[in-house]
Amino acid sequence: MDLKMSDIAKIAGVSKAAVSFALNGKPGVSDETRRKIFEVIEEEGYKPLRKRKKGGVRKLASISLIIIRDQNGMMNRSYASLPFFDTLISSLSQNVGGFGGQVRTINLDIDHLREELNKNELLKKATASIVLATDLNQYQVELINAKLRNVIFIDNYFENIATDFVSIDNFQGAYQAGKYIVEQGYRQIGYVASNHTISNFSQRRAGFKQAMDESNIQIPAEFILSLNPTELRGTLPELLKDKRSRPEAIFCEDDYMALRLLKEFIQQGINVPDDIAIMGFDDIFEDTMVTPELTTIHVPITQIVTQAINQLQSKVADRHWLPQKCFISTKLIKRESL
Repeated sequence: MDLKMSDIAKIAGVSKAAVSFALNGKPGVSDETRRKIFEVIEEEGYKPLRKRKKGGVRKLASISLIIIRDQNGMMNRSYASLPFFDTLISSLSQNVGGFGGQVRTINLDIDHLREELNKNELLKKATASIVLATDLNQYQVELINAKLRNVIFIDNYFENIATDFVSIDNFQGAYQAGKYIVEQGYRQIGYVASNHTISNFSQRRAGFKQAMDESNIQIPAEFILSLNPTELRGTLPELLKDKRSRPEAIFCEDDYMALRLLKEFIQQGINVPDDIAIMGFDDIFEDTMVTPELTTIHVPITQIVTQAINQLQSKVADRHWLPQKCFISTKLIKRESL
């Protein structure tokens, strides 16, 4: 039986007007009452699509954010401390909470994904979900897509899967980075790759390579290094210690690797950017907390969240919805390290 507003009011022990105010994000109800109403909505499986006004955009009252934890990946046990994740949660909560909605975070273990998809009680109640798919491969995305209804995958993309994706244009971002490095006059260029291969990094490598190919620049094998993409500490690779052997400039696939090298350069007395220039990718908060500040590629997380929510709302509302894949462009942030 489809729940009505009066049913929700009765179960929650509040007035129908209070439910209306909560669903439409209006004042007039306390935070405790609002929370109680959305708990009922979640528990009873109510599909909370409603219009703000006649002809207006429909809104979801609850969204499940699904995190797939991978001990050996980007989303490991300490994923919550990653700056991009904090921005993601804040943006999602602000966007959904702005109209009285609720965000519920569900954690799944990548090593037991099939089992948890079948048994997790919160997933059974989820009516609309956003999956942070950073570490997922094609098989895992297909598995989740087949199990959940009304799901959007963010921070990843697979061309041959017919489902909804919202991701940054990693290829374009790294291509832009490569072009900028060349425009600054650098020809001896190094590349720092992640030692954990995911789709995002593969796309960045392809974009950077195209920029180098168009400029007739070949990166020597010895100028290609590999580091952990989430560690801020470590020893400086021997190649980069010797002025005679190191490149003029180096691009890192994410800011963690770039900041790690930058700190090591400073400790070794190597001047940035005079002795070696460095550039990252992501534009995390720590980039402006070092000297020199890090040149990087900005990832528009807030725009990703907004697009994912809008896309999810449309998908839930339209039973004839066809999967949509959305790329959001990045932006070059010029600072002092390159």
